[in-house]
Amino acid sequence: MSTAVPAPPAATEPVPGGSPPPRRPRKVFLLVGVIVAVALGIGLFTSIGTGSKGSSGQPGPGDPVPAFRAQNVGPSGPATVSVSAAGGRPTVLLFFGAWCTACQSELPPLAQAVQHQEAARGSLSTIRVLGVDTLDGPSTARAFIHKEGVTFPVADDADAAITQSAFHFEGDPYTVFVNADGTVAKVVAGAQLTPASFTADERALIPSGR
Repeated sequence: MSTAVPAPPAATEPVPGGSPPPRRPRKVFLLVGVIVAVALGIGLFTSIGTGSKGSSGQPGPGDPVPAFRAQNVGPSGPATVSVSAAGGRPTVLLFFGAWCTACQSELPPLAQAVQHQEAARGSLSTIRVLGVDTLDGPSTARAFIHKEGVTFPVADDADAAITQSAFHFEGDPYTVFVNADGTVAKVVAGAQLTPASFTADERALIPSGR
């Protein structure tokens, strides 16, 4: 006489709208979760305080302007030109060189605009304009500055320590507009500026916008 084997219990049907039955997490999923969490934590930690600088290291809007001090080869100002992230007054930095063909077309009208602003003694005359002459010896820099009509102080950057090492710029021209608090407001790469756009970007540095 045979013994009947009891049938296995019927599977429980899921309740509509209810939660699925809990599953035991597998070890591999736990390991992946830990790795992702650690990676996110490292990324957050390393990004703190980096401002808007990209992988190139160039300063961007909101970053403190790289500080530097160099001999003044321009026709006016003290013996040395210095820029500090501590700020003090709005500043415009014009990067150029005698070897730069684009600079030879862009710089003269901008230099003339600066002359007009200084002569007018208006709100724009309170903005400090400085040049940075890259990869020229002092005599070459002075001759180029005189030829282009530059009247403002110019930092001697014959070894490109300012242009390449501090600002991470490759080539010229570049223009950096700096707020009174020492933070970068705008960076213009290449010969894009006209006297009108240059003046507009300068006005943006003045809180009242006058």
